[in-house]
Amino acid sequence: MTAYWINTFTAIRDADKLAAYVALSGPAIRAAGGEFLARGVPAEVFEGGQKTRSALVRFPSVEAAVAAYHSPGYQEALVALGDGADRDIRIVPAVDAS
Repeated sequence: MTAYWINTFTAIRDADKLAAYVALSGPAIRAAGGEFLARGVPAEVFEGGQKTRSALVRFPSVEAAVAAYHSPGYQEALVALGDGADRDIRIVPAVDAS
C-alpha cells in the first residue's frame, strides 16, 4: 500500500549544510522509489503550524519509505546535514480508498 514520507524542518541553523543535504537527499529518495509531490515553505499555516520548509514524498509502500531512510545514499545526506537543522519525519500509510 502506498505510503507518504512527511518531512518538516522545525529549525534551520546552517543554510550550507541544508543545501548539501538537499543535493544528496533528493537523488537518494528518488532512487529508492520516492516521488516528490510537494516541497518548500508552506503557502499558509494553521493551528500552531510554523512556516518552515516541508516535503511530501509518495512511496509504493511503508517498507520502501523506511528502506529509503536507511539507504546508504540517504544516510550520506544525513551526515552532510549534521547539526544544520532539526526535523520531524513521519511515514504514514495511505488510506485505502476501496
